Amino acid sequence: MSKFEDNPFGDPTIDNPFADPAVQQVARSTNNATQGLDDYNPFDGQPNANQPTAPQAPQPAIMQAMSPPTNARLAGGGHAPAQQQPQGPPNNNLTADLLRRQEELERKAEELARREAELRAGSAGRRNNWPPLPGFCPVQPCFYQDINVDIPLEFQRIVRHLYHLWMFHALILALNIVGAMCLMFAGAGFTVFGLAILYFVLLTPFSFVCWYRPIYKAFRSDSSFNFMVYFFIFLFQIIIAVVQSVGFNGSGYCGLITSIAMFQTNIGVGIITILITIGFITSAVADVMLMAKVHRIYRSTGASLAKAQTEFTTEILRNPHVQTAASSAAAAAVNAQIAQANRY
Repeated sequence: MSKFEDNPFGDPTIDNPFADPAVQQVARSTNNATQGLDDYNPFDGQPNANQPTAPQAPQPAIMQAMSPPTNARLAGGGHAPAQQQPQGPPNNNLTADLLRRQEELERKAEELARREAELRAGSAGRRNNWPPLPGFCPVQPCFYQDINVDIPLEFQRIVRHLYHLWMFHALILALNIVGAMCLMFAGAGFTVFGLAILYFVLLTPFSFVCWYRPIYKAFRSDSSFNFMVYFFIFLFQIIIAVVQSVGFNGSGYCGLITSIAMFQTNIGVGIITILITIGFITSAVADVMLMAKVHRIYRSTGASLAKAQTEFTTEILRNPHVQTAASSAAAAAVNAQIAQANRY
């Protein structure tokens, strides 16, 4: 038993495990770590110098937003194009152009409003503007004419053509005076020159009043009666244009016959007169073409002779002068019958 009571670690022959240097180093590290815990007072507000700091909570990682790769980068592996810089202020020239267009639109709107007001006011409230004479002229305009206001949009083109045709007739008649003066100097006499002046003075205003104004009013108010007046008068206009183109000797027109005769005596005068002849022929052809076009439009609108007669009767009955004359005639007839009855 004495053998078992002996200290087994007292034998120097047995190795002490705590004598190992590695175990002793671990023990020293543990003593240093627990030393701070032994001196720590949880109720003391002052931090201990030897107190170990609490481990910091890890901050969550923030993902940076990345733009999706472009198709070119995905396909070819290249770099994405650089982001475009924001554009600067608008160009001054562009702003000025927009302002100018806005002012132009405002002017057009004011002009349309003015014309609409004039159209609503009626013909009685309009100021005559044709012929366009200066203010100092003693003769004032006699008619009101505005194709853009009076004529429907689908008929404005044909009315302008008719107006230009009338102007062309006036121009040819003015040139005919020059040709007649050349004929007078070439020995044709003063009569040709006088007739040329007379034709210009008479035919120019009469053609405007007799066939242009009726067709203008016909398209303005869709009047079958004015269409009939135009067709009737314009037929004589075509006949006159043919006579002017022929140009009989001594007629006052520099037509074809007169031009051929002048080539035998004076080539220069013959050239002038043949140019005027070409103008007369052109006007005659234009007359026929425009009359046919107006007739097609007239037939397409559903107008007829019966409608023209109805309009004529209505206009006659609405005329104040006709109404006054009819009232006077009826009163005279009644008075005559009363006087005859008193006689018996």
